[in-house]
Amino acid sequence: MKFLVWGAGAIGGTLGAHLARAGHDVMFVDRAVEHVDAINSAGLRIEGPLAQFVSRTPACTPEQLRGEFEHVVLAVKAQDTESATRELAPHLAANGYVVSAQNGLNELVIKTIVGDARTIGCFVNFGADYLEPGVIQYAGRGAVVVGEIDGRTTPRIEELHRAFLDFDDRAIVTANIWGFLWGKLGYGAQLFATALTNDSIADALADPSYRDVYIEIAREVMRVARARRVTPEGFNGFDPHAFAPDADRGVAQRSLDEMVAFNRKSAKTHSGIWRDIAVRKRRTETDAQLGPIVSLGAEAGVPTPLVSRLIALMHEVEDGRRAQSHETLDLLKASLPG
Repeated sequence: MKFLVWGAGAIGGTLGAHLARAGHDVMFVDRAVEHVDAINSAGLRIEGPLAQFVSRTPACTPEQLRGEFEHVVLAVKAQDTESATRELAPHLAANGYVVSAQNGLNELVIKTIVGDARTIGCFVNFGADYLEPGVIQYAGRGAVVVGEIDGRTTPRIEELHRAFLDFDDRAIVTANIWGFLWGKLGYGAQLFATALTNDSIADALADPSYRDVYIEIAREVMRVARARRVTPEGFNGFDPHAFAPDADRGVAQRSLDEMVAFNRKSAKTHSGIWRDIAVRKRRTETDAQLGPIVSLGAEAGVPTPLVSRLIALMHEVEDGRRAQSHETLDLLKASLPG
């Protein structure tokens, strides 16, 4: 297959390089000129415990791109989804599609620009980091799921699935892609909370002092999903049923234990959220990922006070007004319902 991968960072770079190594025709687009130049001069280098190779895959900036493409993988930060989709739209073939290999409910944004028929859902949970121009670390396997946003099984989703199997032989097709995306929103909210500190994901989720925070924040997300008649799906230790409003606390504890065990196996110790603040010194996906939970919750009449407080604290950390510390996480803990 011929793929245009828009966003050659941690997710797009890892996925695109593996697809190219498997024989697919891949073109990268990225707005970071130094990253594009490094890829074109020396190839995209994949490092880590799972794979080490160099992919000689062409790359360009958005303004340099020419031609039309049927298969477009969008892998930019969630807050850049609208602008990136508008930029790529002229290069999308009439019978083509955009598949969102991102975090959040970006398919809702993409389909308003290119249409429902040209939007495919995707959920990924593998670990990867952008290290420097031309270098990506592929740190740990995780769920890879594709699905039509209307739940149908179509020839094109089966074709896309076969291609993604060349990246991960455990990739699956689902009729409930929204369920996986909402499940990731619950887990993602927990990751945002861990990023208020400098603890690793595993250490944070294992800390008994803050388990009430991680349980309740996932419950808020699951309440919104339930109100919107979404059935969340589980993955890599995250069990959405464990965080249902009426679930036994012991079940939630077991799910957290399984998430800890999953993350202990990855060379990626901290979330991309933590890395955005601590390493790359840039804004996180807070508004794009957590914001819709609050707005959709309000629409459905479901309060989300802990998620709202988390958003405010994340902005304070991003702005340098608070440190990534247990003291900051304590402020979130203080917002737990009595």
